[in-house]
Parts: sequence; C-alpha cells; structure tokens
Amino acid sequence: MNEEPIIVDTKPIVMDLQPGTYAWCACGKSGNHPFCDGSHAGSGMAPVKFELDEERKVALCACKKTAGAPFCDGSHSSL
Repeated sequence: MNEEPIIVDTKPIVMDLQPGTYAWCACGKSGNHPFCDGSHAGSGMAPVKFELDEERKVALCACKKTAGAPFCDGSHSSL
C-alpha cells in the first residue's frame, strides 16, 4: 500500500551532525524525526540514507516535498 508522507513541519530542521551514516524519515511517521525509527513499515515508503564525511550543519526537510531528499530545497514555501 502506497501512502502520502505526513508533513511534519513547514520549515526545515536545522542541526549540526557528526560524520556518519543517517537514515532520514521519508514518511513523517517517525517518533524520532527527522530520523527513521521503522514506522514506515507497510507504507510503501523507505528512509533515505545519507552519509557525512565531516561535521556539518544541515537543513533536513520536514515537509517531505523536497526534490533533494533528505535536504531542504525550499519546497515548504509553496505549502
């Protein structure tokens, strides 16, 4: 079953992340948003995995409309 993602917020989540591999929640159901906690099971959606090689400030999409997942591209401005 394919569902539409849930809009968590209409602005990005800006945070500093350490080097490592992350799984961004694409469905909006995670209790650990913006990161995946497995709540997408059965939705037809999957997290977007990304890796950072160095510490970096990121703006992670919370509206789930970005074309550049997991990063915000400003799509929330049209909601």
